[in-house]
Amino acid sequence: MKKREQSAGLKKREGFEGQKLIVLPKKIASDFLTRDPVTRQVYITDIGYYPKARFHHVERTHGVNQHILIYCVEGSGWVEINHTRTTILPSQFIVIPATMAHKYGSHENDPWTIYWFHFRGEISGHIVDLIQAKTKKVQPSLGYNENRIKLFEEIYTNLEMGYSMDNLRYINMTFYHFLSSLLYEDKFNYADRKKENDLVTSSIELMQKKTGTVLTLAELSAFVNLSVSHYSALFRAKTGYSPIEYFNHLKVQKACQYLLFSDMPVKEMASLLGVDDPYYFSRMFSRLMGTSPTQYRKRNTAKNSR
Repeated sequence: MKKREQSAGLKKREGFEGQKLIVLPKKIASDFLTRDPVTRQVYITDIGYYPKARFHHVERTHGVNQHILIYCVEGSGWVEINHTRTTILPSQFIVIPATMAHKYGSHENDPWTIYWFHFRGEISGHIVDLIQAKTKKVQPSLGYNENRIKLFEEIYTNLEMGYSMDNLRYINMTFYHFLSSLLYEDKFNYADRKKENDLVTSSIELMQKKTGTVLTLAELSAFVNLSVSHYSALFRAKTGYSPIEYFNHLKVQKACQYLLFSDMPVKEMASLLGVDDPYYFSRMFSRLMGTSPTQYRKRNTAKNSR
C-alpha cells in the first residue's frame, strides 16, 4: 500500500529528462491557422516528445478541444477513453478524439517513450475517424521507420524557428505526411522497399506496361500464379477495385496525358490504348472522369492558356 501511495504521488504530466515540448500561442491559431486555406484543414496546436517517461500520467475528465495522437516507440503505457482502457506497446499509436473524457499514463516498470501531437482543423475529425476505423478491431503495430521519426524532427525543428506564414504552412503540410505514414504504412517510403513478393504490385506493373493491349482477368491471375477468384479477392482487398476496373483507370490516366500533351484524335488514342471502339472508350472515360475526352481537353487547354 505504501509503495502504491508513493507512486501515485510521483505522477506527473511533464518534466522528463530529454523531453521536447512546444505549445503554439492561441493567437497564432486564431489569427492564422484557422483562417489560412491550407492550414485550417488540419493544424498542430501542441507537439512533444517524452523519452522514458516514468510516472507520466494525465487525466482530463472533460477532454480537450483538440484531438490527441500518441505514438509509442519504446516501453509501454495505457490510454483510457470513456472508461475503456487500451494497452499501448512499442510501435503502436492511438488517437483520443476531441472532447472525450480520457486518461493515460506510462507503465511504471516499463516507461514509454512517446511522440505526441494535439491537432485541430476542418477535416481533422474525418482523419480521426479513419484512424479509429483502422484501430477498431486491433491495435496496429507499425514497423520502426527512421523516416517517420525524421518527419517529427522536421516539424519540431521548424516550429522552433518561429511562426512565419510559410513556416506554419510547411509544418502542417508535413504533419499530413506524418499522419499518412501511420494510416498507410504499406505505402510509406514505398520506393525504398522490395516489391518482388507483392503479387498485386507485380500485376499492376504488368498493367502499366500493357495499357495499349487487352488484358483478361485470366491472364492477370495466371501472371501471378493464382486462381482467378483468389487473385480478384486479393486485388480488391488491396486497391478497392477489381483488376479490370483498375486496368481501365490506368488506361484513362494515360488518355489524360495524351489529351493534355498532344493533338491526337480520340479515335487514334482509343486504338493506342487497346480499345477498338472509340465510342466505348469515350463512355469509359466519361464514367471515370465525369466529362468526355473532348471536353476534358478543351477545359484543361483553356486553363493552361491563362
